[in-house]
Amino acid sequence: MTTMRNLAPAIAAMTLVVVASNILVQHPVTAFGLADKLTWGAFAYPVAFLVTDLTNRRFGPSGARRVVYCGFAIAVGLSIWLATPRIAVASAAAFLIGQLLDVSVFAQLRRQKWWRAPLFASLAGSAVDTVLFFTLAFAGVASMSGPTALLGSAFVAPLWANLAAFDFLVKALAAGALLAPYGVLMNAIRPLETAPAAR
Repeated sequence: MTTMRNLAPAIAAMTLVVVASNILVQHPVTAFGLADKLTWGAFAYPVAFLVTDLTNRRFGPSGARRVVYCGFAIAVGLSIWLATPRIAVASAAAFLIGQLLDVSVFAQLRRQKWWRAPLFASLAGSAVDTVLFFTLAFAGVASMSGPTALLGSAFVAPLWANLAAFDFLVKALAAGALLAPYGVLMNAIRPLETAPAAR
């Protein structure tokens, strides 16, 4: 039986990642002319999907959902205090829906090749999370709505949409890069269920 004590390390990791991301998303990357393209939150948040996927591998979808719910509750409270209320609410909605989608996709693909579940679950969750978060957090905010070239193209979009597009690109790259630690850790974090997951 999965207890909250078993899930405590994953809940702590999830809380840390989400709170750090909510603080870092308020700070643009100023180096290399990236101020209108990226925030530091784009580099921290993908780790949340690694935490969810490793928890899902070990404890199954129900354990992963418990980590998402607990991490969500704790992180929202801390984010209201450490970030802004609007960012905390946007983060809460995006996190909950994106992470639960990740859990569902991972559970559907967990018996296939070892890399498919974490990769496709992270990509699906990241896409939904990005759209929801940036829309709820920044749409209509004057300082985030100035016109910029979308992904450096001829198309013009609000700054927040450009940040969202680059944010998702980083998350997609991170989903691929985080397969390496997932592959290493999956040998140490084996499923508790009797039927082995595909290798």
